[in-house]
Amino acid sequence: MRRMVAILAAAATLCGAPAAFAQSKIARFGALEPLSAEAVKSKAEAWLKEVGKADAASSARLQEIWKQEDHTVLDRLVDSFALGSDQVDKLMNDARSPMVEAPVDVPAIFKDEKASAFFKANMALAYARSLNGRRIHEEALSVLKLFNAEQVADPSSYLFHRAIAEHALMMKKEATTTITRLLDDVTGAAERYKTVSALMLLDMQTWKDKDLGAVARKMDNVERRLDLARGGPQTQKLQKEIVARLDELIKELENKKKKDGGGGGGGGS
Repeated sequence: MRRMVAILAAAATLCGAPAAFAQSKIARFGALEPLSAEAVKSKAEAWLKEVGKADAASSARLQEIWKQEDHTVLDRLVDSFALGSDQVDKLMNDARSPMVEAPVDVPAIFKDEKASAFFKANMALAYARSLNGRRIHEEALSVLKLFNAEQVADPSSYLFHRAIAEHALMMKKEATTTITRLLDDVTGAAERYKTVSALMLLDMQTWKDKDLGAVARKMDNVERRLDLARGGPQTQKLQKEIVARLDELIKELENKKKKDGGGGGGGGS
């Protein structure tokens, strides 16, 4: 992502981010607004009452959490959830720690039909954000797809982290739809989200299916998967596709050289 931002920053300045996505013919879903910190705090209080954690100690701790205005609303909400669920701390520690093996399944907590949608959706966002930070994009996306932007406190964060995963997994159509919604429909989205999303959109406009750039993206994905100790069938499939396409490119160059007369002049290289 840092490399992409560095390459595309100048292009974004020259072209303008709005021009990049204005041409996208994607239906609008309607305006999305983030909840205020006070509204989220009230929902957290209501959730704690639902799970039987309305005691004085929990209430006092909740008040302290929401005084930490240097923390994001989502971070404060996760800390609030931890007051009422023993699973929260372990779930988030596992997602953040590079010493913990990357998950291969969606945690059961997100499929618990008895748990509130508000709890599950916002925990899924926090969990996916941490997985994206470790480049575990497959599971980040799987968790986010269980919910939607309307169910979380910060829709822009949901759409941004979903777009990060889709872009990293070379899902151009899906990432374009997600980014367009973030840029068009969300009010009050963080500037960093809008800037990086516009850069991703600009990047994808240069993608071609069979050029060297496509090969490089697949190679990056293979490297990422191997770093996560995922050398299974999906990684092997990508490796075979890379080798096959490189062979094709080499043959194309050889054929071109023959048509041009063997490079002209008989000089060795």
